[in-house]
Amino acid sequence: MHWSRTYQLGRSDEQDTTLGPLVRTSAADFVRSQIQDAVAQGAIAHIDEALFPASQTGTPYLAPQLLTQVDHSMRVMNEESFGPVVGVMKVNSDEEAIALMNDSQFGLTASIFTRDIPTGIALGEQLDTGTFFINRCDYLDPALAWTGVKHSGRGCTLSELGFDALTRPKSFHIKHA
Repeated sequence: MHWSRTYQLGRSDEQDTTLGPLVRTSAADFVRSQIQDAVAQGAIAHIDEALFPASQTGTPYLAPQLLTQVDHSMRVMNEESFGPVVGVMKVNSDEEAIALMNDSQFGLTASIFTRDIPTGIALGEQLDTGTFFINRCDYLDPALAWTGVKHSGRGCTLSELGFDALTRPKSFHIKHA
């Protein structure tokens, strides 16, 4: 069984759903266009969308997609997708990977998968991104700030910093007569 078949695309309030809809139909259409553009430029799509009947044009439901044979000129490799798509691109060195990862007008999150955690941390320190993951890309910790740089914004959600951004302080200066 292909690993993608373990996902159940559906309504987020249904018990069996493991992959919910995107935030709105236009967001799903945006990711669909990234995938279509990449395939038209030579990328190989590895997941059959027919395995996910809910994934239909004109809906916010989108099948996951794994793309290979991608390159850095493709939109899917240098735009923020906010959808279940990943492009896998071979590089010749850590330096090349860092240069390509930083060559974007966006900088929300980045992930490095490695068994060498100290090297992963050292590489993460070189990334121009607000949030960095090692060996995952699918988890938000309420205690850690989730933030971006460049055109990904300067705001912050989660953590004490994110909470502070949602509150409005009010000062009272009282002098008793």
